[in-house]
Amino acid sequence: MKFTKFLAAAVMTGVMASPVFAATELTVYTAVEAEDLKKYAERFNEDHPDININWVRDSTGIVTAKLLAEKENPQADVIWGLAATSLLLMKSEDMLEPYAPAGLDGLDSKFRDKSEPPTWTGMDAWVAAICVNTVEAEANNLPMPASWQDLTNPVYKGHIAMPNPNSSGTGFLDVSSWLQIFGEDDGWAFMDGLHQNIHHYTHSGSKPCKQAASGEVAIGVSFAFRGAKSKADGAPLEIIIPSEGIGWDMEATAIVKGTDNMEAAKTLVDWSITDKANMMYNEGYAVIGKQALAKPVEHFPSNIPESMIDNDFEWAANNRKRILAEWQKRYDSKSEPKS
Repeated sequence: MKFTKFLAAAVMTGVMASPVFAATELTVYTAVEAEDLKKYAERFNEDHPDININWVRDSTGIVTAKLLAEKENPQADVIWGLAATSLLLMKSEDMLEPYAPAGLDGLDSKFRDKSEPPTWTGMDAWVAAICVNTVEAEANNLPMPASWQDLTNPVYKGHIAMPNPNSSGTGFLDVSSWLQIFGEDDGWAFMDGLHQNIHHYTHSGSKPCKQAASGEVAIGVSFAFRGAKSKADGAPLEIIIPSEGIGWDMEATAIVKGTDNMEAAKTLVDWSITDKANMMYNEGYAVIGKQALAKPVEHFPSNIPESMIDNDFEWAANNRKRILAEWQKRYDSKSEPKS
């Protein structure tokens, strides 16, 4: 595969693995949180020092758009850590190489594509959550929300940030799950009410919770991993799991059809579902592909598993374009400028 100048920008992530002898290079597209990427690279290369990974990282929406734009001339060998809904979209475009990695039988059935052999396998689940800065909430006399519907209360006007679903996988997770929780008509009506209280939409799924942690906003609609990490770092956050249930998606892995490095790609995908990899995911995520290995994660609410909705990933993937266009038309006026 041609390694373009754009892909060379992966060096800027500062997480390129640097084995002493690199027999094979893989270009891997990912939306994994930046602070986790270095750890993932190092752990993989402990076992496979002969494979050098050139990482290309961005938010889910941007990585998804890039992969789709490159459909006729793929630049990536492997996708490691992108939303399952995005990979289902690529599956429908025949962009993924079916492959059953070694150890597949040990993976939770929800964490794999239903095809035989599967086109993707899951790593961990990230779940929607509301991050509330308790200091800012008290200063502004804001009640603690308990539900999604609570966020439409006019008392929160100007105090909420959430991700733009066109840029962020977390944002799309939120929007597609609300349409499933409330139904299409009531879901858009809910978002109309929420929009009245939104201060701005971000282009990153973690940013609203980071902004809540710093006090830039009182409330960030984000995901539980970011809230737990910020709380562990000392931020005055309360992590709320709304009573209606929470949307979720998986970080997942797939081989890009047409790769010139198939054996190395299979090696990475095999490793991505090992016990070692799953225990690594569990350092930041409470729900992983091999849940029997999972240990509680500090500051994660205990009711997350039972609050996760029966998410219809196929429906979300098949309706993605329509949902994003409608959201853009209704709400994009409050989006932050793209950097």
